[in-house]
Amino acid sequence: MIKLVPVIMCGGSGTRLWPLSRTGFPKQFLVLSGQNSLFQQAVSRVNSISGNEFQLNETLIVTNEEHRFLALDQLRELKEVDARLLLEPVARNTAPALTLAALQANLLGDDPILVVTPADQTVGDESAMTAALNQSVKAAVNGDVVILGIAPDRPETGYGYIHYDGNLGQSGKHNVLQFAEKPDLETAVKYLSSGNYAWNSGMFVLRASTWLKALKKFRPDMLQTVSAAWNGRSDDELFIRPDKALFDKVVGESVDYAVIEQCPGSEINISMIPLAAGWSDLGAWDAVWQTGEHDNDGNMLVGDAFLADSSNTLIYASNRLVTAVGVDDLVIVETADAVLVVDRKQSQQVKKVVAMLEKQGRAEHTLHRKVFRPWGWYDSIDESDRFKVKRIQVKPGASLSLQKHHHRAEHWIVVKGTAEVTCGDEIKLITENQSTYIPLGEVHRLSNPGVIPLEIIEVQSGSYLGEDDIVRLEDAFGRS
Repeated sequence: MIKLVPVIMCGGSGTRLWPLSRTGFPKQFLVLSGQNSLFQQAVSRVNSISGNEFQLNETLIVTNEEHRFLALDQLRELKEVDARLLLEPVARNTAPALTLAALQANLLGDDPILVVTPADQTVGDESAMTAALNQSVKAAVNGDVVILGIAPDRPETGYGYIHYDGNLGQSGKHNVLQFAEKPDLETAVKYLSSGNYAWNSGMFVLRASTWLKALKKFRPDMLQTVSAAWNGRSDDELFIRPDKALFDKVVGESVDYAVIEQCPGSEINISMIPLAAGWSDLGAWDAVWQTGEHDNDGNMLVGDAFLADSSNTLIYASNRLVTAVGVDDLVIVETADAVLVVDRKQSQQVKKVVAMLEKQGRAEHTLHRKVFRPWGWYDSIDESDRFKVKRIQVKPGASLSLQKHHHRAEHWIVVKGTAEVTCGDEIKLITENQSTYIPLGEVHRLSNPGVIPLEIIEVQSGSYLGEDDIVRLEDAFGRS
């Protein structure tokens, strides 16, 4: 029986899909196609492998501390998936992330096969995807690194390419000759016309020992430092945390640079399984437009949007009515706190806007107005120099941390459900249309003892209203 371990690489920030995707809520957790998020789709895909010769083990999610509860909440919606989360203390790219997964998978014994996929891709033909993964697993049994290659349908400059030989073996795989970086347009046209190049999907299948052997050959320093951090790990039920101080010393590098691109011509055999399944990595707004449903003029509309006398345009409206007249080849994205307008063919350059926002210290590059927390969410409705108004929802049975503030007082008004309020030495229940006051500096906590979501309106007042004015005394979610 061959042991399979699905591995979801879930550490990206998706800056080119700003303002919908942000560091605090990146694209893999968004629903951009279908009914589930891209992350949920990826988990379901790699858990679809079936066969009497395979034993599917728990899914390993490699993500970071900031996104652990986003991932956990979305996993719980899938219900049938058994998963554990490997939490990177700091971002070190995909090669160290995969090494953590290989070391964890090795604990199962019998040298399991890793089925590795990014968390932020979409596939149109799920049955073709499942068939390709099954084929890849069979090809990886003998120690191959097996990568899935996408047949290109246009001269794309935003993807890396795989150069493969023209001989399709009995197992349905090609030998990989070399890898090519993202090309310019002229080179991409040559690749397309040659017929021997595929897009690099970033999905691959290999034994855990194959990855560790290849890393030892090509990047022994990385293997040593990641292993040291792994050996110092802590295990908190569903969360596994490598030692932070030791992981800080790891040199960040991608799977491709560290290992995959060095395999051709070495003793690490690498092959490619062709994949034709309507794949896209949704790397920019143009890719979202390409994979969406269009009207007769090539327009794609999401949300409350209207177009007239326009063509090949994408409007994504999150909160308000968005209209446009007489425009072509545009992307217009509206959120509660930002609007993006960009030439669709220049959508890869949205990352420049994000870089400028970050340089200026603006919160819009990181967080939405509505911010999700492990206990629920808050939405900053209004604010001025000395006040801020929030709408807060707390999940049934959840509690915020026991905390205090140095610079603000708070008024809470319950608009739905029942709140258990700790204020100093007093604990009381307040219900709909009732309110309470939290003085500046008072120790307090908000909890939901009920079975329906609790919603309150919070009015903050004081000299400083930043989120960093929180002194946590107790916290169920391990936050300092």
